[in-house]
Amino acid sequence: MKVKQQTEIKLSEIGRIPEEWEESKIGDCIELIYGKSLPERQRKKGNIPVFGSNGIIGFHDEAIVKCPGIIIGRKGSVGEITFSKQDFWPIDTTYYVQTKQGNDTEFWYYFLKTLMLNQMNTHSAVPGLNRDNVYEIVRAIPNFIEQLAIASILVSLDDKIALNRQMNTTLEAIGQVLFKHWFVDFEFPDGEGKPYRSSGGEMVETELGEVPRGWKVMTVGEILELAYGKPLKDENRLKGKVPVYGSNGQIGWHNEKLVEGPGIVVGRKGNPGIVTWSHKAFFPIDTTFYVVPKNIRSMYYLFYILLLQDLQSLGADSAVPGLNRNVVYMNKMVIPSPNVLELFDIYLREIYNKVQVSNEESEILTAIRDALLPKLMSGEIRVK
Repeated sequence: MKVKQQTEIKLSEIGRIPEEWEESKIGDCIELIYGKSLPERQRKKGNIPVFGSNGIIGFHDEAIVKCPGIIIGRKGSVGEITFSKQDFWPIDTTYYVQTKQGNDTEFWYYFLKTLMLNQMNTHSAVPGLNRDNVYEIVRAIPNFIEQLAIASILVSLDDKIALNRQMNTTLEAIGQVLFKHWFVDFEFPDGEGKPYRSSGGEMVETELGEVPRGWKVMTVGEILELAYGKPLKDENRLKGKVPVYGSNGQIGWHNEKLVEGPGIVVGRKGNPGIVTWSHKAFFPIDTTFYVVPKNIRSMYYLFYILLLQDLQSLGADSAVPGLNRNVVYMNKMVIPSPNVLELFDIYLREIYNKVQVSNEESEILTAIRDALLPKLMSGEIRVK
């Protein structure tokens, strides 16, 4: 597929547009159709996604719209745009898009993202999107063949990003299986490379049950510190590549790190007990703790053991949910021998390095897609 930046232009009522494109109202190209109510109590077990105004909210055994499809938030999350590659059920807080003849659904998914529909709220109490206002928007629209060409570029980028995400999910699942196999089932490799417990490895009794000889029981407070994050408001963040973490995961980017990576973030306020892994240097804000290891160097082991602690159930504050680190410190856990932890780190480091490479590739692809999107949709960059 050929991409070029030079193109013949013409003057129109909305300004300079590519010569082959036509000035059209959105309502001449697509129709926004009301979704249909489907309360949770009426949903039956199935694999059909149910879409609300902000994405998938559940599943059902019946679809009312054939794929591919576009869902637009009508009430609540106004103007949020979601794409479905399978048949689906959009509820009554949404519109779904029906393209008219000569228009491609995938192209319109990306095109609608450039219209800033989330800024078109027409209601005060409950945010709402009036489809008649959308229909009156006038834009330059390419012909069907060029719509297909534009969409194919953007879809290929998004497909690769999705593939990377799926691969990372698989790699992370492998890490979880390895952790369970070694530290729950005690089938880590012994000195001869055989599974320890099933090969007759010696077990000793502790207050937490039987564990391999040479392992010990320690409190969480003996092996790590939950250090406070630092305030960093949206307006104080500067453009950069350092991930910023809140209590529920990554919330943005900054140009300055607070903690060297890899590291672990634990939700302190708002979403207490959520445990998040950061592959690289990061900035945890003041609604979080970050983990500082003590008497143990394996961050991978600490990450998985914290996931098993069910920290979300320890939120102590009533008005604003909060995690008391002193309560967490009293929990006891089994600490493996140093040689087993070192071997575990070797395996996990290889897995997580692959995840990080995939993440970095996805960040680059996302930046390329976001830079191309407005240029392709305006005709500044043409696809033939």
